[in-house]
Amino acid sequence: MFSKILIANRGEIAVRIIRACREMGISTVAIYSEADKDALHVELADESYCVGGPLVTDSYLNMAAILTVAIETGAQAIHPGYGLLSENAKFVSLCEQCNIEFIGPSSRMISLLGDKDMARKTMRNAGVPVTPGCDVCESLEQAREEAERIGFPLLIKARSGGGGRGIRRVDSMDEFDNAYNSAQSEAASAFGDGAVYIEKFLHPVKHIEMQILCDKYGNVLCLGERECSVQRKNQKLIEESPSPAITDEIRKGMMEASVKAAKAVDYVNAGTVEFLLDKDNNFYFMEMNTRLQVEHGVTEMVTGMDIVQWQIRIAAGAELNKKQSEVFIHGHAIECRINAENPDENYRPSCGTIQRLHVPGGSFVRFDTAIYQDYTIPPFYDSMVGKLIVQARTREHAIRKMKMALSELNVIGIDHNRDLQIEILSDPRFLDGSYTTDFMIDFEEKKKARKK
Repeated sequence: MFSKILIANRGEIAVRIIRACREMGISTVAIYSEADKDALHVELADESYCVGGPLVTDSYLNMAAILTVAIETGAQAIHPGYGLLSENAKFVSLCEQCNIEFIGPSSRMISLLGDKDMARKTMRNAGVPVTPGCDVCESLEQAREEAERIGFPLLIKARSGGGGRGIRRVDSMDEFDNAYNSAQSEAASAFGDGAVYIEKFLHPVKHIEMQILCDKYGNVLCLGERECSVQRKNQKLIEESPSPAITDEIRKGMMEASVKAAKAVDYVNAGTVEFLLDKDNNFYFMEMNTRLQVEHGVTEMVTGMDIVQWQIRIAAGAELNKKQSEVFIHGHAIECRINAENPDENYRPSCGTIQRLHVPGGSFVRFDTAIYQDYTIPPFYDSMVGKLIVQARTREHAIRKMKMALSELNVIGIDHNRDLQIEILSDPRFLDGSYTTDFMIDFEEKKKARKK
C-alpha cells in the first residue's frame, strides 16, 4: 500500500480524497493555487504546496510543478480526482515515466477511450450496442452521404475532447454544410483535432450510467446505475440510484454491456460507462469516463462501498474482494449539486465570503463540500460548492428526505441554487420518474411563463 499520495485537485473532491487517505493511514500532499491558500484541502492535508497563480493553467494544470512536488515530497502516487488532469493522457504518461502511480487507468487506456470514434468501434466489436451513426468522415461529400443514410435529426460530433464542444445538432440537409464546417473548426481549435463523425440524434432519452471497478487481475464489478437526466447545458444537477425508469431486465442488460466494455479494453480502476435510453427502452453506449465521477457518492450510499478507497487499493495492486453476486443495492439515494450561481439571473456565477453556514444532519445525510464559515469563494473555478446526498428505504422517502435536507441547508453570503433544487424535486415529472434529458428546457420555459 502507498504511504504518501499527492492530490492533484482542489475543492470538495480534494477534501474527499484526503479523508479517504486518512482512514487508510496514508499521508497526503495537497497542491494549491495562490487563490486557494485558505482552502480547506490545504488545511487538512499533511503537507501543502503552492504550484502557481490563481488560473488553472498556472496551477492545477501545471504538470511540471505538480510532478516536481510529487517527486520532492516522496509521493508514490497521484490521485487526480475529477476534471483538471484526471483524463489527460500526457500527464498520466509523465507520471509513468517518473515511476509515480497514477490512480486511474493507463495513458494508453485514456487515449483509446478519449478517441470517441475509436471507442465506438471498440464497443461495437465487443457486442455493446452503440448509437446508429458512422465512423470519422474523410470529406464533406462523404459526410453528406452518411447524413442521408442516417437520417435527420442527427449530431455531428468531434472525435476528441468533450464538454459539449465540437458538437452540432442538424435537422435538415440545408443546415448540414455550415454545421459540419463549424464543428470541425471548433474541434480543431479546442482539441487540436478537427475530425468529426455523425450519430443519429435520439430524442427523448434518459442518461443512465453504470459504475464499474476493475482490478489489475481482470476482475470487474458493476455497482449498478445512476440516473443523470436532470441536466442543464450538459451539466448534471441531480443524480439518483437506482433509476426509477429501468426494469430489472434493462438493468441486467446494461450491467452485462458495461462488463463487456471494460473487458474489451482490459480496463483498470474506477470507470463509468454511459448510456442513452430511448423511449422504446433501447439503450446505446455513449462514452466511457476514465475517472472518478462527481456523483460517485450516490453509488457509495446504496452499495456501502467506498469507491475512492477502492481506487487507491486497486492502484496499489489489491484484488477486488467481492463477486458480482455479492453487490447489493440498499434503498434509494439522491444527490443535488449545490452551485454558487443565481438561477434567476441566467445562472450568473457567484463568489464572495460565506457569512453563515448551516449543514443539514440526520441519518444517511451527507454533504460533500470544501466551504466553511468565513471562507471566501474565489472567482476562478467551477461554481459547484457542494453535493448534498441522502439515502432512504424508498425513492419516495428519499425525495422527502432530500427536500428536508435542502430546506435545512443555509448558506448566506453567496447566491446558490438550493431553492431551484427544491422546485425540481417537486415537479410531477421528477416525482413520477418520467423526466428525460430535455427536462430543464421545459422546466425553465414553464417557469418563465408563470412569471409573465
